[in-house]
Amino acid sequence: MKQQIDLRKRLGLEIFRKIHQNRVKLHELKTLFWECTLRCNVACRHCGSDCRVSSTFTDMPVADFLRVVDEITPHVNPHEVLVIFTGGEALVRKDIESCGIELYRRGFPWGIVSNGLYLDRKRLDSLLASGLHAATISLDGFEKEHNWLRRHPHSFEKAVQAIRMLAEEKEIIWDVVTCVNRQNISYLPQFKDFLVSLGVKRWRIFTIFPVGRAATMPELQLDNRQFVSVLDFIRQCRQEGVIRASYGCEGFLGNYEGEVRDGFYECHAGISVASVLIDGSISGCPSIRSNFHQGNIYQDHFMDVWNNRFEAYRDRSWAKQGICADCKMFRYCEGNGMHLHDEEKKLLVCHYHRITDQ
Repeated sequence: MKQQIDLRKRLGLEIFRKIHQNRVKLHELKTLFWECTLRCNVACRHCGSDCRVSSTFTDMPVADFLRVVDEITPHVNPHEVLVIFTGGEALVRKDIESCGIELYRRGFPWGIVSNGLYLDRKRLDSLLASGLHAATISLDGFEKEHNWLRRHPHSFEKAVQAIRMLAEEKEIIWDVVTCVNRQNISYLPQFKDFLVSLGVKRWRIFTIFPVGRAATMPELQLDNRQFVSVLDFIRQCRQEGVIRASYGCEGFLGNYEGEVRDGFYECHAGISVASVLIDGSISGCPSIRSNFHQGNIYQDHFMDVWNNRFEAYRDRSWAKQGICADCKMFRYCEGNGMHLHDEEKKLLVCHYHRITDQ
């Protein structure tokens, strides 16, 4: 099915391309992820990091990360930089609150990405008292399918409990993330209604890319027709206006651009998003598992790396190879998300081709 992008949308894409180029030039840091642990209390089938209960990497000390934050502080407006704790499962650490308090004192809003398994009422109150600003909870379908994906018999129950608690809070920004796969795609409309009944207002939907454990599990991957049906579903949700559904930021979506997200596609990694990984590596977003590291906090100054070593993220001409070499959409997608490239910089998934090559 060949999709023609209409003139009005092409004009919008051209305008947004100019905006993106300016953002690249300015590269203002807006989001900083801290991969604070690779320990996890579940063993998800789709984990790109291949996290385990016992990780070969020890948790990074809070003091080491705060040293990076203090290095960044003179160069940014702290109130405009969101720090996000991720992992692994961030809440396996018992010192998240102590780091959160220090961030709060420095003026940085902070949040967590969690599977919800350890987020009971006591822990949420503790996090809120430490300045928690934002939270994301993963919920990947109803009980059977969610627990299958997460490989934990109580994962669904605890995630729903966490969502119910967050729905009662007025001073926190939060959303739910769902990874759509062949196990849960057939009942997305019913699942949407369930989320609405829980009080969910914001719902981000992702598809699973073949990295980490997911690379060996083809049943997690949607075929092209299923992928398009997910985009159609999201567009319908947005038209209904009951829940703010959106597709993840990972790829250019052709004629669906401007209809399944709040804006047009762009990869924010290395443009406004950076990560400090578990071993101190300085990278783009933590979904990037290939070696696109630009430095290390134990040898380099973060801001020097941020300002001078992110060429591979900001000049994506190297990505114009393979199926991207002659693609007329490259000017808008620049080879898709950085996390979709392997160690040889080859593209693993092209969303545009999935839409058009059915």
